[in-house]
Amino acid sequence: MTPLHGKVALITGAGGGLGGAIANLFAEQGASVAIADINKRAAEVVTETINANGGTSMAVTMDVTDESAVTTGTDQVVATLGRLDILISNAGVQLINPIEQLSYADWKKVLATHLDGAFLTTRAALRHMYRDDQGGTVIYMGSVHSHLASPLKAPYITAKHGLLGLARTLAREGAAHQVRSHVICPGFVNTPLVEKQIPEQAKKLGISQKDVVSKLMLKDTIDGAFTTLEDVAQTALYLATFPSAALSGQSIVVSHGWFMQ
Repeated sequence: MTPLHGKVALITGAGGGLGGAIANLFAEQGASVAIADINKRAAEVVTETINANGGTSMAVTMDVTDESAVTTGTDQVVATLGRLDILISNAGVQLINPIEQLSYADWKKVLATHLDGAFLTTRAALRHMYRDDQGGTVIYMGSVHSHLASPLKAPYITAKHGLLGLARTLAREGAAHQVRSHVICPGFVNTPLVEKQIPEQAKKLGISQKDVVSKLMLKDTIDGAFTTLEDVAQTALYLATFPSAALSGQSIVVSHGWFMQ
């Protein structure tokens, strides 16, 4: 029997990148997976791939900043797949600018996606996980920037720091209902979100794209390597299948030694 046999996972931002990698691994390990993404077609493609490979999944179009969409989408998952055991709050966005040039609209957009989205999806999931103390696991996609800061990313870093507080509060509140929480904090993963940052930072800082990678992104790693999708997906699997609340409320850093706790 596979580790996630009989479990149902809802993963936001799962139309590609980290969310898609986690979704595919969870499906391989026996979970029924709801692929939630603001991009309907991207969610459908991941769903079609999982189902073609013998897994069970469904696509959910979800803007995590829309309260109605989150509530309706989460209820749809439970109605279709029967329950909800795991929430991976992964949807994210990144906008690069120094603070004095940052628009209020961009600030609000980044915080809304990361923090409002995490709150709304958590609340919607807990309404099912708390029922009869069914329990469950909520995993937030943080970052090394949940613990550190870098230039040009004020709203992103603020939001990622905020996820630690939400996870710690949920660990306290959820324990009575058998719900635990975790934060995965990856280093730079070579996803489209990161690839987009390389030329943006090069332009803002007046350096080459090669220097952005070697002197900024990977400078403090122990091996000069990007964290991989598989690194993060395997960490999510480990946390989702951990047998007790011993790790609840903790952040797990996956960064090739960039940040060590």
